[in-house]
Amino acid sequence: MLVNRPARLLRAGLFRELYLSGDPQVLYQRHAAEINSYLRRCGHSRDDAEDLTQEVFTRLLGTSRPLHRHHLRAYLYTIARNLSTDVYRRQQVAPVSSMPEENYCDVPDPTPSLDRIVFGRQQLLTVQKALATLPATTRQAFELYHFGDLTVTQVAGKLNLSISRAWALVKQATLHVHTRLHETAVGRLSDCAS
Repeated sequence: MLVNRPARLLRAGLFRELYLSGDPQVLYQRHAAEINSYLRRCGHSRDDAEDLTQEVFTRLLGTSRPLHRHHLRAYLYTIARNLSTDVYRRQQVAPVSSMPEENYCDVPDPTPSLDRIVFGRQQLLTVQKALATLPATTRQAFELYHFGDLTVTQVAGKLNLSISRAWALVKQATLHVHTRLHETAVGRLSDCAS
């Protein structure tokens, strides 16, 4: 088996590159023009391609096992492709200063308006009142399901109910709360109209 290994390496062309890659200068001379040309075909300027080519070899020499792939040339192309992708991704990120100062006021404020806060609190109060009018078991089923993030099966187990009964209570309570919210919204609309 040891006799066949050098023959396979020689056929793959890897043996020669393993032998020559001991000297970084030889490695750079053999592949730099090819990698540079590839980076130019990827759309980089001459200066950027030269910088990226040097970065490819810097990364290759910085790795602990540069020949982790079967072929050194393919590994160099992989490094070049990844560096090229990184450069284009960085260019797509818009700088913060790209927006004119006069447009700063046009950026929406993430905090809710006073109207939305008041409306949300009114809805919460309506839900609380609607839940207070429900029987204790129905209210608990609703709260466990919606606020406790339990499944219907877990609610049934917690309240010692059948799954179908727990589901019926959750549906009943949900319908009750939705009805109350709708009635409150319609009441507010009629108050505004008059």
